[in-house]
Amino acid sequence: MAMADQTKEPQLFELSNGSMHVKITNLGCTITSLTVPGKDGQLADLVLGFDTLEPYVKGAAPYFGCIVGRVANRIKDGKFTLDGIEYSLPINRPPNSLHGGHKGFDKVIWEVSEQKGGENPSFTFTYHSRDGEEGFPGDVLVRATYSLTSSTTLRLDMEAVPQNKPTPINLAQHTYWNLAGHSSGTILDHSAQIWANHITPVDQNTVPTGEIMPVKGTPFDFTTEKKIGASIQEVPGLGYDHNYVLDCGEEKEGLRHAVRLRDPSSSRVLNLWTNSPGMQFYTANYVNGITGKGGAVYNKHAAVCLETQGFPNAINQPNFPSIVVRPGEKYKHTMLYEFSVE
Repeated sequence: MAMADQTKEPQLFELSNGSMHVKITNLGCTITSLTVPGKDGQLADLVLGFDTLEPYVKGAAPYFGCIVGRVANRIKDGKFTLDGIEYSLPINRPPNSLHGGHKGFDKVIWEVSEQKGGENPSFTFTYHSRDGEEGFPGDVLVRATYSLTSSTTLRLDMEAVPQNKPTPINLAQHTYWNLAGHSSGTILDHSAQIWANHITPVDQNTVPTGEIMPVKGTPFDFTTEKKIGASIQEVPGLGYDHNYVLDCGEEKEGLRHAVRLRDPSSSRVLNLWTNSPGMQFYTANYVNGITGKGGAVYNKHAAVCLETQGFPNAINQPNFPSIVVRPGEKYKHTMLYEFSVE
């Protein structure tokens, strides 16, 4: 990739099929807007974000809507050893490295390599991550394709291929969802069902301890549908920010049912399917007075993130599913967002 590519301006792209409209920028492969009908056909934009690209460029978004990588979530102390070589990463969320470092995949401009129109429109974005970028080993070619596969379904396919060295790869899509509309207040009245009998509990720095803990009898239990606000006060800290072990969802087309999110006010439902082993369930605990689209002010619990992923800090936890990808192998991660009204 020529250096000239690094100075490219971010652009906005639109996917539409008549009932669903999605806006995506090639800066971080970020979903800036997603509109689907609710009850009585009422349209609302369900994702937190900004009206222009400038705040994204300036880093005003706490990972609104973007793809995070090369490794999503926290890496303890910003260190790991792979094949006997120790690597040090930027400590951008002390004492840990978070979401790929200071300039992760969310802060780079991806190239638009393909677009399709018609009934199932799609955009494919590509990025070449260099050996040593943010401390990670090896060159990696990354592709992300957003497509509308039905009138109210968005599909995301992420692929990454290491070129010359083994490296950890764990991409996540970090949209902040509010099914009542981005400006409608908190998601504490939304209900969720998560197909996970376990979580990976965390230490005081939000890094998994390595334990796999049953959710039964704890405030983390969403095995049957319950309001997000029902037991959030019992969660240590400011709310949910935990990795769920997706171990009991039914499968279809190689994807597993991860979560069902429902908003009573609009009757909107989001069913999310994935092929990844975990999902960070995060209730926007650190969002505090951010002015977003249309002058809306986003505060704590204004949205929920459903980040399907490999387990956090898996590179340092031998009992977690491995996130190491070697040359000749391919990382593949698919997410299917199905919206409906009930």
